[in-house]
Amino acid sequence: MKKLFLTSIAFTLFFTSCRSLTSTTYIKGNDAFILGNNKHGEFSVRLKNASKTNLELWRTPIDGGQNSPVTVKPNETVKINVEKNTALKIENKANEQATVELLVKGDTGLSMGYKN
Repeated sequence: MKKLFLTSIAFTLFFTSCRSLTSTTYIKGNDAFILGNNKHGEFSVRLKNASKTNLELWRTPIDGGQNSPVTVKPNETVKINVEKNTALKIENKANEQATVELLVKGDTGLSMGYKN
């Protein structure tokens, strides 16, 4: 019984520590994708710009404002750490559709949506 209990704890710890999600996301021209515009814990994003144009990343606290801009060039991959209750805004200022490949780790209970 004790062995089963310890195995259950190890199994739970393994899966809660490996919370992640992957996504290929498309962003229309002159639009933005917002990840985490809700109450949540910290998370990190590995983002690859699979587009032909630059993308702008912003940290946007859910209580207002935006800060820490990052420009991601075509085929460039960056890792962004995002604080508790802060969204990541991925902005496509080009006229053509953008494609991003995302790997999100940490709190994955994040809202996702578009904003033009």
